[in-house]
Amino acid sequence: MEAIRLSAARQALRRQVASSLSKNWICRSCRSLPVASRQFTRSQTTSAKPYYVTTPIFYVNAAPHVGHMYSMVLADVLKRWQALEGKRATLLTGTDEHGMKVQKAAALEDMAPKEFCDANAAKFKALAQKASVSFDRFIRTTDTDHVQAVEHFWFLLREKGLIYKRKHSGWYCVSDECFYPESQIEKKQDPFTGEVFMASVETGNKVEWTEEMNYHFRMTALKDKLLEFYSKNPEWVVPATRMNHLVDWVKNNLEDLSISRPTERLGWGIRVPDDSSQTIYVWVDALINYITQAGFPAWAPGRESEGGWPADVHVIGKDILRFHCVYWPALLLALDLPLPKQILSHAHWTMDRKKMSKSIGNVVNPMFAMDRWGVDTMRFYMVYDGGISDDADYNNNMISQRYKKHLQGGLGNLTGRVAVSKSWNLRTAVKFEGAKFEGPNAFGGLLAPIANTSFHEVFIPLHVSMSSVARVVGMRMQDLNLSGALQYLMDNVNMTNQLIDKTKPWVLAKDSGNPESEELLHRTIFMAAENIRITAILLQPFMPTKAAEVLDALGVFKSKRTLEHAKPYTDFDYGSPLVAVEKGQWSGIFPRLLEG
Repeated sequence: MEAIRLSAARQALRRQVASSLSKNWICRSCRSLPVASRQFTRSQTTSAKPYYVTTPIFYVNAAPHVGHMYSMVLADVLKRWQALEGKRATLLTGTDEHGMKVQKAAALEDMAPKEFCDANAAKFKALAQKASVSFDRFIRTTDTDHVQAVEHFWFLLREKGLIYKRKHSGWYCVSDECFYPESQIEKKQDPFTGEVFMASVETGNKVEWTEEMNYHFRMTALKDKLLEFYSKNPEWVVPATRMNHLVDWVKNNLEDLSISRPTERLGWGIRVPDDSSQTIYVWVDALINYITQAGFPAWAPGRESEGGWPADVHVIGKDILRFHCVYWPALLLALDLPLPKQILSHAHWTMDRKKMSKSIGNVVNPMFAMDRWGVDTMRFYMVYDGGISDDADYNNNMISQRYKKHLQGGLGNLTGRVAVSKSWNLRTAVKFEGAKFEGPNAFGGLLAPIANTSFHEVFIPLHVSMSSVARVVGMRMQDLNLSGALQYLMDNVNMTNQLIDKTKPWVLAKDSGNPESEELLHRTIFMAAENIRITAILLQPFMPTKAAEVLDALGVFKSKRTLEHAKPYTDFDYGSPLVAVEKGQWSGIFPRLLEG
């Protein structure tokens, strides 16, 4: 309570400043801005827009879990893919620190809210750093520029006559931080305690009847615009099947949105400008973070997109779909701001097909998981097996299987067989085959015939696959099908292992006096190495550390690890490892698991 009183004192000081302003209130940071920035309309930007991807900002009332890591990794893979394509890209992640849940959680810990937020925000930031998430900013809703952006957004809504004040009655859920209409409420019984309570149909969380004076946003005035937008953009949400739920909600449940809470009930948050008795609703506060990072409200006319807005992809969990796909676009449409280009709404991780919950002790700590399996192994598993449409079940046995099949026994074993064998020299094979692509007798990007014609056709499927893999993976990434892209790359690795099993280079190496055997050996090793090289380049967004280790083992120079080089026969300078490896004694990029 002392912390809340201190917070109230600080807010009182701000109210004194606010009271000296004119009736048409403008936040401190915006008073010097040109009027055009406060009357933003859709305009053609004259400057380059970076690719902009965001995670949700994570609520700090509890420690991070694997679901948070999943959102982070998906967003990071998308950003890194754009960088691989040579484009500027920005990734935003961070923490949502206001609201009733945080206020209550801090009180239970006997901590001041800000102190509580500082401690837990650090945990989320540490998770992002450990998971190799290449974020450009870790935003916090307690950041000064964000608070000012929220205040200014409120001012614009009020200036347009889209905010009014009235008594609100309804079912409120503290866990979900929102009101639910009567049609979305049901009676439930706790199977452990026998308690009967009213709950949200959507989330199953407890709701309480609340009557209080609030400010409201005229969201129903945007109903037709929302439905028109959904109709014109049926694939705006991935997976597209979730669009039906949104359309149904807007048609049948849309109400004007309560966008403030009495300060006496919620003291931890951003005060409503010019009305200290009300605190801005946490979801209005939180959603604005995406444009805070993009420079709102200091957007110069014609240069609004320089900070990245509109976002190219919001990565979110399916449980916050309505907030991001109904409330957020309604708020943006109200001010004639561009909407995000796409929403990637992923499903949840479960344990033994049950929702992870602290109360039953089945929550996976992502920090421990990365310590056990390795960072890139966890990134691989989460993208490969994570659910977009349907929930995915977290399973340590499955992680072990994926590791053994695809990483240790697949990519790792293949790299070791090709790059560090005592029976042949990779650099020699690359130079031997590379010479066939140069000079007047070159075959124009096609495979040159080999003396052993019976084996020539064996290499054709791999040649075709290598020629198309970057395009296929790129198409799947564009469709936000990250799992499909990764699975395709692993199929490519499997195809290469099959080629080696067919040609048996270890047998060819023993027939060193035979020119045909020597040529076939060089062709086999070169083709296998080419596919590993291309695959590893394309794997960089998914497993940045391990992909780099594979490329180092092959001797691929760092300047030749771009998407442009993810094509066959574009690099003949590799073959000598960039790291010290002792042939025949190499432990491998993916060592054996210690199992007891």
